[in-house]
Amino acid sequence: MGASKYFRRTAFLAVVLLAVAGAVADAKEARMPTSRAELQLSFAPLVEKAAPAVVNIYTRKVQRSRSPSPLFDDPFFRRFFGEGFGLGVPRQRVQNSLGSGVIVRADGLVVTNHHVIKGADQITLVLADRREFDANLVGSDERTDLAVLRFDAGGETMPFLRPGDSDALKVGDLVLAIGNPFGVGQTVTSGIVSALARTQVGIADLSFFIQTDAAINPGNSGGALIGMDGTLVGVNSAIYSKSGGSLGIGFAIPANMVTSVIAGVTDGGRLIRPWLGAQGQGVTAEIASSLGLDRPRGVLVNKVFSDGPADRAGLRVGDVVLAVNGKAVDDDEALRFRVATLSVGGTAEFKAWRRGREYRLIVDLVAAPEDPPSEVTELSGAHPFSGVTVANMSPALAGELGMNEFEVGVIILQMRRGSTGDRLRFLVGDMVTAVNGTEIELVRHLKAVMAKPVKRWRITIRRQGKTLSRVIER
Repeated sequence: MGASKYFRRTAFLAVVLLAVAGAVADAKEARMPTSRAELQLSFAPLVEKAAPAVVNIYTRKVQRSRSPSPLFDDPFFRRFFGEGFGLGVPRQRVQNSLGSGVIVRADGLVVTNHHVIKGADQITLVLADRREFDANLVGSDERTDLAVLRFDAGGETMPFLRPGDSDALKVGDLVLAIGNPFGVGQTVTSGIVSALARTQVGIADLSFFIQTDAAINPGNSGGALIGMDGTLVGVNSAIYSKSGGSLGIGFAIPANMVTSVIAGVTDGGRLIRPWLGAQGQGVTAEIASSLGLDRPRGVLVNKVFSDGPADRAGLRVGDVVLAVNGKAVDDDEALRFRVATLSVGGTAEFKAWRRGREYRLIVDLVAAPEDPPSEVTELSGAHPFSGVTVANMSPALAGELGMNEFEVGVIILQMRRGSTGDRLRFLVGDMVTAVNGTEIELVRHLKAVMAKPVKRWRITIRRQGKTLSRVIER
């Protein structure tokens, strides 16, 4: 055998031995437990540290009614029989609800879901050791379905869970869900992260959820989703269910959004989010092909607010936003989420696609302007909008209401019960666009046209994207 052939065989045997060694190493990493100690591995140490920071929340809401039956409160009957219809004796009905919460600071700061405490007259927290405390609402954000509470622990240092970096989560990571399902008491379930960045859930306006198969049931809302490092990675918010019980599809609000909301509401009690001044749509396969993208990704910009932050940074209609501060975005909900987790006063780096190449731009993070001023006004007089409170729409008001920032005109904010506007079935959120042929752009325009003595009004409104017209006679 020649020397060259010998060396070739030796090299081949060496490669085979290395491959076998690698396979053995892999087998050692993934194998069945071989000892009693390995069989006894448990989440118990993690639960012992985390569970005391998860609280049960009980709320009470007193509903006052002057009628002995809900039938007498029906607007149809009030319209024909008058506001005094019924026995006229005040009655109170107490509604109780149940949820969960997480202590996030040692001084008694608690985060939960907005829907758990919405409209509550009294909020009671029950700790894991069964002590009860009254809690006060620090601030609430319906757009993210988060609320922040505080209770007086009498100077005691409370156990708490530190919010972690939810962007570090990966599909397949183990997580624990802790809460009070069905009011049975504190319960722990385990599972994995089954999906990230779920935006088409429809639970909250700023949708960007962690999906998990850890069992989440009614009463778990506001409870903790815990990572294996013991940090809070999410706040459990909702489930997909046809029966009311867990089907293995639960959704949690990412900890990064929780951190943003806590910082916002504890700094003066008012949450102010950065305003981008642009919106867009997800990129389809056809759009990606036409723009020269390798695959469908990013957000195709279709509107840019003149002289807004995006406009000043150089973002243009037709650009595709690919990432914000290095975090990929694949639809408009993801883009809005990424911007909403940032703080006013700083900057953000956007990666975008234009004319076949990537480029970067720096966007200033500023608050949305109240331009024009809201001019909140309750209208009065002998006309259809009597008792209706209206305001000028602006980017700031749109952000506060969770509406399209590009909406312009006069919006209905509320209606006095039993007023003319209430009886005529105008709805909160309606945009008044024209009256008797006059375009309505500002509250003063609406006030002026409604002050004219006429016997008939032709009113045009925009409701949920649809234009509706009606004629009302005196």
